[in-house]
Amino acid sequence: MSDELVIDVAGLTKSFGGRKVVDNFDLKVPRGAIYGFLGPNGSGKTTTIRMVCGLLKPESGSGRVLGLDVLSDSRRIKERVGYMTQKFSLYEDLSIRENLEFIARLYGLDRRGERVDQALADLGLAERQHQVAGKLSGGWKQRLALAACMIHEPDLLLLDEPTAGVDPKARRDFWDQIRRYSAQGVTTLVSTHYMDEAVQCDSIAYIAYGKKLLDAPTADIPGKIGLRAWRVAGRPLQQAQALLERSPGVELVARFGAEIHVCGHDGALIAAAAARASAAYPHVKIEEIEAGFEEIFIYLMAGSADNFQ
Repeated sequence: MSDELVIDVAGLTKSFGGRKVVDNFDLKVPRGAIYGFLGPNGSGKTTTIRMVCGLLKPESGSGRVLGLDVLSDSRRIKERVGYMTQKFSLYEDLSIRENLEFIARLYGLDRRGERVDQALADLGLAERQHQVAGKLSGGWKQRLALAACMIHEPDLLLLDEPTAGVDPKARRDFWDQIRRYSAQGVTTLVSTHYMDEAVQCDSIAYIAYGKKLLDAPTADIPGKIGLRAWRVAGRPLQQAQALLERSPGVELVARFGAEIHVCGHDGALIAAAAARASAAYPHVKIEEIEAGFEEIFIYLMAGSADNFQ
């Protein structure tokens, strides 16, 4: 990975209806990085991505994307970026190949047939190239959308919740391809709600209701947040949960399937709360665990104020 910054923006701000959807946002992403972009729905992720790729002009702020000024060079930025939206946006009545040929013509590319053949091969679409896009499953539509994003060989990929609604195998295949692009020097900024995807990113920026709360290498985040966590399982789980929620030092109680996770920053207070719950309900099993990204995500979201309330 290069130290060269592909995204280097500061103070980006955007409002709609008198409310700041993105508030003084900074981001630095080096070449070849896979950068995770997390946050609850309505937190400003899509608006930020659109400002970065030149589709929206920020009210204030400055910076450079691919060495180009984010305010004055938006057209040139768009030419060098691949942007995959949340919703499938290609022509459903055209075949896979026809869609890619159309995108290649839009960009005015040379060697169009060769580029389309390469895109089909890269994404495993060659055998399905004559299938109508509207008949594809979610995973195959995702591959087609990514092929369309990459046909003009962009230096930067902006992916807005690209794996929402696709099966686990399609998600794994998608991430394998993103890592191959990264090895070739393509930089990726990807928003996701899946924690197993977030941990595959080199770094993560967490945005909640317009404000960035966290921006760090993925491996450093648990240490930066400093949550301590306990797993609680058995019966009566609901009564144990109620006791723990009332206990000093407990900052988060979250349900994970047939168990709950209890988190806080003061290890001694959480341990004391766990001991009280264990004494009150002997059939409830309580053990300390490492706080994962799911707990960290819930904790950050719980502490964020909705800017539309």
